[in-house]
Amino acid sequence: MEWYKIIGWLGALLFIAAYVLLTLKKISAAKPFYHILNILGAVCLIINASKINDFPNILVNSIWTIIGLYALLQFFFIRK
Repeated sequence: MEWYKIIGWLGALLFIAAYVLLTLKKISAAKPFYHILNILGAVCLIINASKINDFPNILVNSIWTIIGLYALLQFFFIRK
């Protein structure tokens, strides 16, 4: 399997893990870990989508990454 497909699958698994853990109340959206999982998942999917020229996927996951980074900035800078 090509490296970018492995990264794409990793991104999908990170998104699924974040959502499952949130749903099961094992993690909270009020904590950075949830957003870190989402950012990493989005970045992995951007890498995969870039390799296969999937521009809608690149757009959505770029926005998802920006949202996650904004949430992290709130945790580390704005809330203090």
